[in-house]
Amino acid sequence: MKRRIVIRLNAPVILSFALLSLAALLLGGWTDGATTYRYFSVYRSSLSDPLTYVRFFGHVLGHANYEHYMGNMLLLLLVGPGIEEKYGHRTTALCIAATALVTGLVQFIFFPNTVLLGASGVVFMMIVLSSFTEMGKEGIPITLILVVIFYLGGELLDGLTTSDNVSQLTHIVGGLCGLIFAPVVLYLMRSFSPSAEKKDDGKAEDEG
Repeated sequence: MKRRIVIRLNAPVILSFALLSLAALLLGGWTDGATTYRYFSVYRSSLSDPLTYVRFFGHVLGHANYEHYMGNMLLLLLVGPGIEEKYGHRTTALCIAATALVTGLVQFIFFPNTVLLGASGVVFMMIVLSSFTEMGKEGIPITLILVVIFYLGGELLDGLTTSDNVSQLTHIVGGLCGLIFAPVVLYLMRSFSPSAEKKDDGKAEDEG
């Protein structure tokens, strides 16, 4: 009897993020970058403009070119599905949205003369979440440590040696915001999850 090969949708949030980023990239190509700048980049603009608040979140979907997109998506598709399978779709989406908002605000407030776009902050946040996922088992895998070192080192090197609208150094700031914010979101989501409440109830019954 032949075994059937089944393709399953294991990480809809991560896959949707990747596809939306691809759509933003293609749309930017068709409009000669106009839509990328208007909707998928964050920069200092008037707070009375509704699109300013759209850009606080939408900038993580924007990418300068195909190489920029692939560099982020390869890491996201490698690390993200494990996060989504462990912590759920809603938690993953909230972590992405929260990291986007924090990195967007940091860019808006502290770097008024530069433009930020790209999923680097989200990718680094996912790497950090993976580290926290494994920390409670048998320590942090050295492979994850190496990924963090190589990724940050690459971003830092690009930021020091290149000058473009991708703003690699600002990506590092976004990644550090994800480093600080992601564990907080993870802790809150796990604390208020049904499984955590069930576990607490079971512990209370045992003690009684």
